Amino acid sequence: MRFDWLVAAVAAFFMLSITASSTAHSAGAMAIGACAAYGYAFDYTDQARAETAALKKCAGRQCRLVLALKKSCAAFAIDGRKPCGAHGYASAKQLGAAQNSALKQCYQYGGKDCMIRAFACDAKG
Repeated sequence: MRFDWLVAAVAAFFMLSITASSTAHSAGAMAIGACAAYGYAFDYTDQARAETAALKKCAGRQCRLVLALKKSCAAFAIDGRKPCGAHGYASAKQLGAAQNSALKQCYQYGGKDCMIRAFACDAKG
């Protein structure tokens, strides 16, 4: 009887710790810059740190923040033949949807050979 209670308590603690850790690290960001430059950060504890990390990874190439992630995915697409030309970026709850939207944008802006350059998903994205 006591053993059952102990097992139940340990299981409950384990489930709570998993839930807490997945929601505690659910901030992310994507930055893009000139000629296919990019930087991203995911599973950070707060949005400001995620944005700083994304910009730092993209540093020196006219980078700007384009997406904030909160339990979602982001994708960045470029024209493979002209990396300094058309591009697209998007976020969605699922990676496939983000990639499809980014590719669609790239083609809409004149890309002829669009491809995914980068993608990221944060906690539960």
